[in-house]
Amino acid sequence: MAREKSRTAIGAMKALILVGEDFEDSEFFYPYYRLLEAGLAVDVAGIRKGPVKGKHGYSYEAALSFADAARKKYDLLVIPGGKGPESVRLDKAAVGIAREMMTAGKPVAAICHGPQVLISADVVRGRKATCWAGIRDDLKQAGAQYFDKEVVVDGNLITSRSPDDLPAFCRELFKMIEAG
Repeated sequence: MAREKSRTAIGAMKALILVGEDFEDSEFFYPYYRLLEAGLAVDVAGIRKGPVKGKHGYSYEAALSFADAARKKYDLLVIPGGKGPESVRLDKAAVGIAREMMTAGKPVAAICHGPQVLISADVVRGRKATCWAGIRDDLKQAGAQYFDKEVVVDGNLITSRSPDDLPAFCRELFKMIEAG
């Protein structure tokens, strides 16, 4: 009975994934399908509504622009890595979404280069986090305490380093979702 109630609560949740051109395909598709499988409603937003191409050639049709997504309410945010976050972080609406979700204490999960968006949102100061080694110094400069671990959880923030860390990343994301 408790498991049934938990599944009902999860099914009522709405997730948002922010993608930019050259996103890391596996870091998008792995959590995307896991969230759908769990029964969450999932919106994908890009700089503009339409196709967004991944780093390895897979594409996904973003149903919303960042500006459109900013006008909706979500229960959790996922930011995949690759080269996509480099352009996502330049969009004011996307940065605003990340800031709002972090400030509201809602689950925010960023992997690989995904924390670049959180750096631009100025929400990592004093937080524990990890990321792709190439942006480690950026994360530290933004005031985060960096850890070289497969996954770091600090309150509502979940971060991981690379596609190799996806099992741990999703495990912690779903622990947070199930905890409500």
